Amino acid sequence: MTDKIIGKNILVTGAAGFIGSNLVMELLRTGKKNKIVGLDNMNDYYDVSLKEYRLAEIEKLAAGKDSEWVFIKGNLADKALIDKLFVEYKFDIVVNLAAQAGVRYSITNPDVYIESNIIGFYNILEACRKYPVEHLVYASSSSVYGSNKKVPYSTEDKVDNPVSLYAATKKSNELLAHAYSKLYNIPSTGLRFFTVYGPAGRPDMAYFGFTNKLLKGETIKIFNYGNCKRDFTYVDDIIEGVKRVMMKAPEKKNGEDGLPIPPYKVYNIGNNSPENLLDFVNILQEELIRAGVLPSDYDFEAHKELVPMQPGDVPITYADVSELERDFGFRPKTSLREGLRKFAQWYKEFYCRG
Repeated sequence: MTDKIIGKNILVTGAAGFIGSNLVMELLRTGKKNKIVGLDNMNDYYDVSLKEYRLAEIEKLAAGKDSEWVFIKGNLADKALIDKLFVEYKFDIVVNLAAQAGVRYSITNPDVYIESNIIGFYNILEACRKYPVEHLVYASSSSVYGSNKKVPYSTEDKVDNPVSLYAATKKSNELLAHAYSKLYNIPSTGLRFFTVYGPAGRPDMAYFGFTNKLLKGETIKIFNYGNCKRDFTYVDDIIEGVKRVMMKAPEKKNGEDGLPIPPYKVYNIGNNSPENLLDFVNILQEELIRAGVLPSDYDFEAHKELVPMQPGDVPITYADVSELERDFGFRPKTSLREGLRKFAQWYKEFYCRG
């Protein structure tokens, strides 16, 4: 299978986001003669200057490539806008990465989750129905596994017990996509991402917040007394997985009854090796010292506090990625130290330029 996407009209929603911007840059680097349309509402859930930085990086890269890049500031919940884009650009592939992210934020701000993650996704599905596409790829989340006790998490597991509104919206995306795949034969693939990290990531993620606090000399709280395990997945691995999935839509075929079998798949994309949060924090601290973000004699012990679990959180996330490997010959491979080293180097350049 070639690793190039050639001559396609592609919509990437959430294009100024962490995963979205990295995907657009990868498509510009490796694709040929594509038209890539990025949509983002540039909301202030976190520092907008970071989103602007990512867009500037895309612009720089796009200048020398033969694919076309178009950015549109707009809201996924704006049905008229979504329809207009589908009519104008006749998309072949749609990658829906726009969503209101964050488990904890969903407890205090439920409205934005319903608007973006439910209404916004419904608008995308309706547009794919009216203006058929070759493939709809959309972001789900490891949070759909909720309080499941069995690990590693498999896409065969039942996921009927979400423990946050965020998780419930992501599960509903999968259900809606399945219904639309069945009713309208829309090829769709959902991707359950596991704790994505890397340079220019989301500041609300633990590794980023820890870094900010350590730099200010504040104390960091390590939940569940450091006994949480997370399947940390480096962003480049996620992007490689998304790109491969984009190129291979689930097959349209009929069942024994002559009716379409839904061309629908869901995959985990995770590192397949959960890391203890305390180990993660120790590696992060070492790499921040190595990059010169923190001084070499930093007293880390004085700046960490072990605290109980938070509501809506789960003790372990761990992805079974055997289906991804079977269907695409791919599994994430970036080690935690390598990934955190790249993050620390980026952080030093972006924030410590003074």
